[in-house]
Amino acid sequence: MQKEFPTLKSFELPSYNITYAKKANSFKLKLLKDSPHVLKTIKREKKVVEHLIKTEVISGIISDNRFGVRHHTIPSVFITHQLRVLSGNTTWLSSKLHQQIILKFNECWVPDHNGSDNLSGELGHVENFVASVKYIGPLTRFRKQNVKTKYNLLVLLSGPEPQRTFLEEKILNELKHFNKSVLFIKGKVETEQQKEIIGNVVIYNFMTSTQLETAINESDLILSRSGYTTIMDLAKLEKKAFFIPTPGQFEQEYLAKKMQSEGIAPFCNQEEFKIELLSNMDKYSGFKSQEYELNYKKLFRLF
Repeated sequence: MQKEFPTLKSFELPSYNITYAKKANSFKLKLLKDSPHVLKTIKREKKVVEHLIKTEVISGIISDNRFGVRHHTIPSVFITHQLRVLSGNTTWLSSKLHQQIILKFNECWVPDHNGSDNLSGELGHVENFVASVKYIGPLTRFRKQNVKTKYNLLVLLSGPEPQRTFLEEKILNELKHFNKSVLFIKGKVETEQQKEIIGNVVIYNFMTSTQLETAINESDLILSRSGYTTIMDLAKLEKKAFFIPTPGQFEQEYLAKKMQSEGIAPFCNQEEFKIELLSNMDKYSGFKSQEYELNYKKLFRLF
């Protein structure tokens, strides 16, 4: 955020330091082991918010999935696309716990459409939820550009370690058998941007929002995780995609299956990926525009 908005005052919140298990079937056990740290972090971020309320002029709080970023004296909003949190046979419990957290906020804003033509599916649409929920449409910083195609394939990596590195190594190995133009973004935000060219593959450690917007617009096909933020971006830019969900992450697995079943984009599991799978893209439509009219003046009356 500081790289994107260097002139704005910023404050650092304590990190949840979430990492994923090396094996998909250990995902829930890893989250359980990390839960004491997460609870401590929530308490710490509450103290940070309390301090900011006393030292800054704050009229409202918008929390992007930060459980403790709220205050009883300040109108507080929780932004999430997950009113239902999938966790296999414990989905009922994880969903109920998450909903109890949402109820502590004045409102919940869901970045999706309220209707059958939506992106989040059953994640963002539940019946009989008593919280004040507002659907604000898909959120993205990107805009569709009328530019010439520069890359046949854009590999866009993201997410916690070690799974990010596992996928990076696997795809780079597969690209040895791909002779078209490739832009490879590792998704590692470091102090300095680095660029490397290996044959037909241009590799960056990270890109700024402006650079990434241009890169996606200039690419025919996007190979990425099936995270919801990525899906919103690709929908806005009306791109074709191939998804590889993070192993063990039920949300990404669900979203990838949803996009495939609707004929938008195919997917495969990480260990099954082969570069030849990208040759079947003609069977899928790609994303269509997700335009949404939102009355921001009315939305922000809460504050």
